[in-house]
Amino acid sequence: MGKTVTTYLIDGNPQGTRYVFISNKICKMYVIPRSDTKILSEREELQKPAFYILLGEDETTKPQAYIGETENFKERVKDHDYKKEFWQKALVFISKDQDLTKADVQFLEHRAIAVAKKLNTYNLEYNKQIPKCPNLPEYRKDSMEEFFEDVKFLSSFIGCSIFDEKEAPAKNYSLFYAKGRGSNAVGYYDNGGFTVLKDSILAATSVPSFAWPDKRKKLIEEYASPTSDGKFILDTSKTFPSPSTAADFCIGSSNNGWIVWKNKDGQTLDAIVRKQLEG
Repeated sequence: MGKTVTTYLIDGNPQGTRYVFISNKICKMYVIPRSDTKILSEREELQKPAFYILLGEDETTKPQAYIGETENFKERVKDHDYKKEFWQKALVFISKDQDLTKADVQFLEHRAIAVAKKLNTYNLEYNKQIPKCPNLPEYRKDSMEEFFEDVKFLSSFIGCSIFDEKEAPAKNYSLFYAKGRGSNAVGYYDNGGFTVLKDSILAATSVPSFAWPDKRKKLIEEYASPTSDGKFILDTSKTFPSPSTAADFCIGSSNNGWIVWKNKDGQTLDAIVRKQLEG
């Protein structure tokens, strides 16, 4: 089923503040660069109860995030400006009806941190614990679960994968396998890149000529655990921008991923994708 998503650039700048919403839904997401927090004084709806995510990158391999809730984001962000250097932009989620309560946004914070920690795709060092879930009436809890589904969709829509679940694909997707240097990996290819699935076995080391050994080592530290035979097993599914990068990571050497990844019948990813294009 299709969806209509509206994006409004407040000052006409694609890199500036914008808000995004799904037609016929109450969830409204502001995307606010750190350099443009003056917008908070201009928008009264940003001074109401809100659920938010601060996003940024630092020297670690994983992108970094902080998940929070507030009764007034304009006031709350002042503290973050002094105490959290990493963030570059904020995603602020409000209700178009402006009817979110303190308990509502606490529930969203609880759900969001629990999901993000489980998926383990972002560094959440400032979210040490999962906060206690507030008591909500049954009907309101159902409403906030629906709201959270829209939070996940809108986050993914603007390229934030913090809630994207990368598990085994639907039946219409083919699984592909790669082996080499002790690795035994499985994954699939889609519009988001090539996803190496959880429990894939990774080669223990990189060859001397490998182009990015330090980054690979850091990725393994953050996404995998050692096995009893000296290899590594992927703790969470990980998406790479290309099949070759995914194969390089798994095997620890340079590879043509289009040829290395093969389905259960031995057909290469290149052959499968080319067949689809020709069809």
